[in-house]
Amino acid sequence: MSTLMSAATLAAPLAAGWGAHTLVWRRRLDRARRDPLTGLHTRHGWTVRAERIIARPGAVVLLVDLDRFKQINDTFGHAAGDAVLVAAAERLACWCGDTGAAGRLGGDEFAAVASSPCGTVPQLRAALAEPVAVDGQAVPTSVSVGAVRVADLSVPVLSAALEAADRAMYEAKGTPGRRGGDR
Repeated sequence: MSTLMSAATLAAPLAAGWGAHTLVWRRRLDRARRDPLTGLHTRHGWTVRAERIIARPGAVVLLVDLDRFKQINDTFGHAAGDAVLVAAAERLACWCGDTGAAGRLGGDEFAAVASSPCGTVPQLRAALAEPVAVDGQAVPTSVSVGAVRVADLSVPVLSAALEAADRAMYEAKGTPGRRGGDR
């Protein structure tokens, strides 16, 4: 009996140590999958979630690009540019609600997927285009949004949805395809 008790007594701290190690590891992994400025998922973190969400009925995939973002940084400063990125992230995450996920793909490009968004795409576009207050000054913003309903695709996979949303975004910009530089 004392041998069993000794083994259990020794195992408890070991199990607690592994539990703590696992918790720390998961937190670090979660931070690595989040954009440090906006708190949104990074490309990889967003993609993992989006793959699951697009299987739900009514799923919509969006690509969002902040127009003339370089001008915002040049005119109002990088702190204002950061504030615009954070505001866009918050507005996009709010639109996604509990049924979706928003991500920052890099720079001024965002992605979103939701099966029951909190509003329409035109409502989101209007919210994203609202000026952002920075140090008492209204920083004007403009966005291009490309959206696609996954159910409208011949092949309902994430890569096809992103490709269709990318085309729609560039149509919204008034450009036929990708171009280099600041759009």
